[in-house]
Amino acid sequence: MEIHMKPEKIGFIGLGHIGGSVAKTIHRIYPDIPLIAYDTCAETLAAALEDGVITEACDGVTDAFSDCEYIYLCAPVLDNNDYVQKLSDLLHANMLLTDVGSVKNKIHENIHHYPELEKHFIGGHPMCGTEYTGYENSTPYMLENAYYVLTPTPTVSHSKVMEFESFIKNIGAIPLVLDYQKHDFSVGSISHLPTVIACTLVNLVKGLDDDSETLRTIAAGGFKDITRVASSDPCMWENICVANKDQILELIDAYIEKFQETKETIAHGDQSEIRNFFSSAKEYRDSFNINRGALRPIYRLFLDLIDEAGGIATIATILATNGISIKNIGIIHNREFQQGVLQVEFYDQESYDHAVKLLNRHHYTIYEK
Repeated sequence: MEIHMKPEKIGFIGLGHIGGSVAKTIHRIYPDIPLIAYDTCAETLAAALEDGVITEACDGVTDAFSDCEYIYLCAPVLDNNDYVQKLSDLLHANMLLTDVGSVKNKIHENIHHYPELEKHFIGGHPMCGTEYTGYENSTPYMLENAYYVLTPTPTVSHSKVMEFESFIKNIGAIPLVLDYQKHDFSVGSISHLPTVIACTLVNLVKGLDDDSETLRTIAAGGFKDITRVASSDPCMWENICVANKDQILELIDAYIEKFQETKETIAHGDQSEIRNFFSSAKEYRDSFNINRGALRPIYRLFLDLIDEAGGIATIATILATNGISIKNIGIIHNREFQQGVLQVEFYDQESYDHAVKLLNRHHYTIYEK
């Protein structure tokens, strides 16, 4: 049974890329809910006020937050812990405290020292966002059809979890409830480790490059595709590596062991064994959503799309009536380091270029990759 309700007032501590997107999304869907915010950057608060997203800019975690029903911790992962004690002094019976951090162990361990506050905490991690940072890169559609992991504490009530699940659905995301330790291992495997690997590979190639920068000049295709996340915010990844250190180190050890196996496979020179290595990876990779083939040319774009009846059909009709064939189309639910809700893939460059012009003409927001 879903619980349909909305909070009367929501507070944000931190209003960057993710916090700003959550705030903009809530404001778009529930424009009558007052949103207040504190951020260390005065320009961010001024922009949010000018946009009409927030109704009040605070100069700290003050009593202005005391009557908020929901409070979002959206500061960097390690900084969020600093606000917990201040919030424990503002606790009231109807308050729900959540966060948007991509690592959960530190915040859960910290919350555990405040038993009364622990009864009101549900960790959150919207599986969306890009390598870009700041409020200026937040959007009111980033959460649309994105997975949104929830990590309730053991003492939070089931009814409060159901209430927040319902709210997350109502703002367009797809809630998934996980134990916080399982969450950290999962995102460590599919997000944190790949970024560490990508950055390591980029630094390796940088060290191997010559004075003429030959490698940087010819870098394209597969290299750019698998290292794109290396352009992410270094401060964010500093926080993540400190907060999720144990899981990341364990995964690096597992990767080194696996990489050694790969080295031995290639060293043996058994063609069948080598082919099986690549076939196994291809089969599993091809089962992911609708992304395909990192090493061949991919003509695809991403665009914002409101989840409403006929939304995808409208786009397909626009393209079809103009003679453009679609190779693949689908919603992207896990959009970390990815802009756009809908991915559309084409057979050739000409179709892609024509589609971009056509969809721009119909006022769709397009993100080209």
